[in-house]
Amino acid sequence: MNVTLDADAPTERHETAFACLRAGIEAAHPERVLESTVRVDDGRLHVADAAYDLARFDRVVVGGGGKAAAGVAAALERVLGDRIDAGAVVTYDPGDGERIDHLPGDHPVPSERGVESTRRVVSLLREATDRTLVLAVVTGGASALLPAPADGVSLVDLQRTTEGLLDSGAEIAEINAVRKHLSTLKGGGLARAAAPATVVSLVFSDVVGNDLGVVASGPTVPDETTYADALAVVDRYGLSVPGSVRERLERGSAGDLAETPKPGDPVFDRVDTHVLADGFTALDAARAEADAHGYDPCVLSSRVRGEAREAAKSHVAVGEEVLATGNPVEPPAVVLSGGETTVTVRGDGVGGPNLEYALSAAVELAGETRAVLASVDTDGKDGGTDVAGAVVDGTTLEERESRAAAREALARNDALPLLDECDCVIRTGPTGTNVNDLRVLVIDRT
Repeated sequence: MNVTLDADAPTERHETAFACLRAGIEAAHPERVLESTVRVDDGRLHVADAAYDLARFDRVVVGGGGKAAAGVAAALERVLGDRIDAGAVVTYDPGDGERIDHLPGDHPVPSERGVESTRRVVSLLREATDRTLVLAVVTGGASALLPAPADGVSLVDLQRTTEGLLDSGAEIAEINAVRKHLSTLKGGGLARAAAPATVVSLVFSDVVGNDLGVVASGPTVPDETTYADALAVVDRYGLSVPGSVRERLERGSAGDLAETPKPGDPVFDRVDTHVLADGFTALDAARAEADAHGYDPCVLSSRVRGEAREAAKSHVAVGEEVLATGNPVEPPAVVLSGGETTVTVRGDGVGGPNLEYALSAAVELAGETRAVLASVDTDGKDGGTDVAGAVVDGTTLEERESRAAAREALARNDALPLLDECDCVIRTGPTGTNVNDLRVLVIDRT
């Protein structure tokens, strides 16, 4: 697959930044990933370093969801063909499958159509027996795309809670601790629904450190969080949640409700999990592309997190060090990072973590003629916007008034309009993958 970036590239630095972004996103696309990690050979399904004898199973079923789910489903159909007996995945950009149904859902806030699509996935999984092989598609975004509200929690209540969590600045592990205790499918729920089948979980991770309990809210792995943990998150961020949500979390904390399945639960006895792609998949490809363009690449980290606008300052500071002292690499250089930054929403503007990252970087880079920074979400949608991110340089905010306007926009969480006005926005459309953020800082000597 080829990624098209709708943005201007006025200099070689811009062209290099875009080439790195394209290489990273394309390397993490399911078509590319499954080509090298999943195959059928002599009646055995090979997934990474594991093999499964297809003769042991009466049925092969595919189920799951997330932003990369359509691509994974299409790639599985090419590998397995008519060996797949049935399947259904939920995604926000569904395609057309021959043996696997592509069902619609919404992100980042769950929707009614997502609930209905999830019911169809669950119904398919519950038909599984001990002679069924379930290929569970688990990709970033499934926390919202695969909603299955728990008893007593309405979709509206789940939506209000999700919106509050997303605006709070909470880290994804904290957000998902709450969501796992308001759902029947998260926190090991998918594995429980599919038991006693053999479940092979195919994971595209969008979580720093690949914490499998956090990716897509951990539908096929043990949940190490508790109702008490979830309630603590709500209280820590002072969230005003619906009464049904607080009541459920308080009852669970008091031991009146059954917990999510924990380590050692027999529902996981026949579950294998394989992380097929993650943020470093994209970073590694971007690093190789930078080298091919004649730049010395340096991966700063694949695990950058925290407030987006503050993390951007650190990235720019590394670039300044490169120019001043030649550390940690000599220019011309490309300094790369990945991970997942957050935004604490205090205003009512339009933006996302990568847009705030880029706008904050533009303030720091003002007047610097030797550097370009691009920051995108690899799924093509930054936060709740329809853009992937932005590219900035020392000319983006040359005037003092422009820098003041940028700071005001950041205070309102309104990065998109200003970056769009400066012709800095990067649009890719849905990319078919999701391995979190990718950031590229290109630095020349002159």
